[in-house]
Amino acid sequence: MKKEELKLTMEWDKTFPKSEKVDHNKVTFVNRYGITLAADLYLPKGASGRLPAIAVCGPFGAVKEQCAGLYAQTMAERGFLTVAFDPSFTGESGGNVRFMASPDVNTEDFMAAVDFLSLNERVDPDRIGIIGICGWGGMALNAAALDTRVKATVASTMYDMTRVNAKGYFDSEDSEEARYQKRQAMCEQRLADLKAGEYALGGGVVDPLPEDAPFFVKDYYDYYKTERGYHARSLNSNGGWNVIGCESFLNQPILQYANEIRSAVLVMHGEKAHSCYFGKDAYAAMIKNSKYTENKELLLIPDAVHTDLYDGGGKNAIPFDRLEAFFTEYLK
Repeated sequence: MKKEELKLTMEWDKTFPKSEKVDHNKVTFVNRYGITLAADLYLPKGASGRLPAIAVCGPFGAVKEQCAGLYAQTMAERGFLTVAFDPSFTGESGGNVRFMASPDVNTEDFMAAVDFLSLNERVDPDRIGIIGICGWGGMALNAAALDTRVKATVASTMYDMTRVNAKGYFDSEDSEEARYQKRQAMCEQRLADLKAGEYALGGGVVDPLPEDAPFFVKDYYDYYKTERGYHARSLNSNGGWNVIGCESFLNQPILQYANEIRSAVLVMHGEKAHSCYFGKDAYAAMIKNSKYTENKELLLIPDAVHTDLYDGGGKNAIPFDRLEAFFTEYLK
């Protein structure tokens, strides 16, 4: 597959410190739509032979230099070869229309990462897992339902992006009329963008932060807009997705066949996260009428909010020991 020429930053520009326990380098691979994806590869120092491997992505609107990279580097410290990648149209990855999202393309991004790992000479192709964070937790579950090469999946502090687009937060906009108004606004925006000759941005995390902002908005601000998690290429830290960037999510439920996932899945969520209902409901749907429930688990983290599972929230909220045990068990 012909690769796009990408401009990759070679110096360390992550939101977390570099580990001395792993080797790091930039890699690229192509998805089936011909889009070249940029990734950071983390290899345990001194490792020999073929290794179990994990592909990591998320959150939705973040870049690999944020949460995904932290997860990838930490799991590499624990013996896994890992890649953290930027989705199509974002970060350092290709795609000549920027800041667009698609349930199909973004699921394919995960599968392309599995392609890359499967063909890597340092990877055991029968021992590949994936981690999806926030909106990419839902993508990971969709990929696991489609990709039989994935042997273990973690969905961390997940969103179902199709559900939140179609029904609003806490399903507060779940009506035909509300969806019609959204569709109508999107169609009007398409024409406005064409007339302007550019796509209007929807805006990232609100800044300055209103005093009366809901807690989950303050939670996002505390991560994306401060030194804790800000990154210059992150959509959430800056101008956000295009207004029409998530249009197709309105009509496409991505968890339709989650109860047919045969491989192992761990859904983990902070019990105090505003988004916890996504994880609980996704797990319930995954085991409903399923023949494959013994290797499925819902893990609720006490006292943790949504972004605590991005970087630990200053209280080591990410249960990396549990992740290591999960992947060790199912990537064997």
